[in-house]
Amino acid sequence: MRMFAKCGRKWGNVVIEVERFGGRHVVVTGGGVGIGKAIAERLAAEGATLSLLARDLERLELMAGELGAHAARCDIRDRAAVEEAFATAVTANGPIHALVAVSGVGGPNEDGPGDRFDDLVATNLAGTYYCARAAVSRLAASAETRHVVVISSILARIAVPGYTGYSASKAGLLGLVRSLAAELAPANVQVNAICPGWVDTEMAWEGLDRLAEAIGGTREDAYREAMREVPLGRMGQPADIAGTVAWLLSSDANGVTGQAIDQNGGAWVG
Repeated sequence: MRMFAKCGRKWGNVVIEVERFGGRHVVVTGGGVGIGKAIAERLAAEGATLSLLARDLERLELMAGELGAHAARCDIRDRAAVEEAFATAVTANGPIHALVAVSGVGGPNEDGPGDRFDDLVATNLAGTYYCARAAVSRLAASAETRHVVVISSILARIAVPGYTGYSASKAGLLGLVRSLAAELAPANVQVNAICPGWVDTEMAWEGLDRLAEAIGGTREDAYREAMREVPLGRMGQPADIAGTVAWLLSSDANGVTGQAIDQNGGAWVG
């Protein structure tokens, strides 16, 4: 029997296995803030060797310094830049055992000269695809399962007026995950998505500020309005999503592939 008390320590309110991911190189895109930052912290705490990629190199380098990780600037819309960033990551930390694709942009879009639809899809869908291909072509040769985990959204499941670009890009990720899972299963690569609901991040609070403006209320009013649609009645925390990622990368999730895990406080069930 494994004695977790001897090998575990606290990370927030969770007891973790310190070296569960020891010797495994994990690339996290968008690892400098929000959900990506929490994922990087959790995986580092469990012994993973990390490469962090994002557009904002200043914040990324701060995080990398704290975690002993490799950091590189990468605009995931640029496929050549993605290939270069992943090649640099492999030079720094060796072949890749897992990719956690978090990088993305949010917010609404509307018809007209300033329509953001193309950029939302180019970043969230095409950019994630470029990262997945770059990672898979550099996977470690191993009998162990390798992984791709993609952060999608509850907006892949539900209709929200004004969010056509974001919703389309996040829904597209679910099709990407299913097809990649089938394609890569013979190579023992598991591919999954997580669909968070409201999570306490800058992006979420920007959305609540827009809701407050729309209803003519305060940020607190907008929060209460949003939480009416969440049976648990609260926002998730980035660490919650990080815990699900850690599970998906662990041997406890053997055989889980092609799935979209809904982690939204009960706001969507299906």
